[in-house]
Amino acid sequence: MFLQQLVTGISVGGIYALLATGYSLIYSLLDFSNWAHGEVAMIGAYVALVVSSSLGGMPFVLASMIGIAGAAIVSYLNERIAYRRIRHNNSPNMFLMIAAMGLSTVYQQAANLIFTGKYRQFDFRLPVSTVQIGNTYLGVLDLASLVITAVILVGLIFLINKTQFGLNVRAIASNPYAAKVLGVKVDRSVASVFLLAGGLAGVAGILYGMKYNIFPTMGNVGLKAFIASVIGGLGSVPGAIVGAIVLGVIETLVSAYVSSSLRDFFSFALLIVLLLVKPSGLFGVDVQDKA
Repeated sequence: MFLQQLVTGISVGGIYALLATGYSLIYSLLDFSNWAHGEVAMIGAYVALVVSSSLGGMPFVLASMIGIAGAAIVSYLNERIAYRRIRHNNSPNMFLMIAAMGLSTVYQQAANLIFTGKYRQFDFRLPVSTVQIGNTYLGVLDLASLVITAVILVGLIFLINKTQFGLNVRAIASNPYAAKVLGVKVDRSVASVFLLAGGLAGVAGILYGMKYNIFPTMGNVGLKAFIASVIGGLGSVPGAIVGAIVLGVIETLVSAYVSSSLRDFFSFALLIVLLLVKPSGLFGVDVQDKA
């Protein structure tokens, strides 16, 4: 039973990690909390749902790819249309956060108007629901989610640490003005990060919708990404991954052995305690070391 809950917790944490890494990447570059990030995941899930339901013969994997692309494009447009103008006006970062909160509300209300508050599910069924390992039954969806998120996150870490794109991102996170002087195209790199973060959010939204349901307020899961980022250390991608796994496991164990109604209580209590004891998070980094 414990092994089953542990695997479930890690798979849920993996979904949080997909959101939290994108959240941390954006924070590391622009120093603001992108509250619209969860709604980008919601949009990705709805795009995949609409495509898969309206085009019945389309493979679910292809519909998911379209949903991920849709989320990436929305995230890119958020930066290109809303955030970039605010940055170029040299406005305080608080204005970016206010704009993000506005976008979050607009997307959530738009989804509520278009799709109503009805909970929806993907028309997607796995051939088997569980796999027996010894005396333990593990969900196939949890295992598939775990593998998918692990592959994506390993690829993300490689991208950040071993490529020119990652070097540019780390340079901007350290000092955007110096990076610009050295020839880094800051606006292009920031837009690329939003595109990447949106794609990661799209994957998270689809996996979340497969595991639970799709509904207009599902973007509130972005709050869990924020908690995970704080646990790991804002601006740290590895920290966001570790924080997300820790949060997912804690929530699952609390739901299994205490009460599912207390899951969010423990999550936010952990956030408060961490802010009081270690505000920099488990992998707390200096400004120069972000990303």
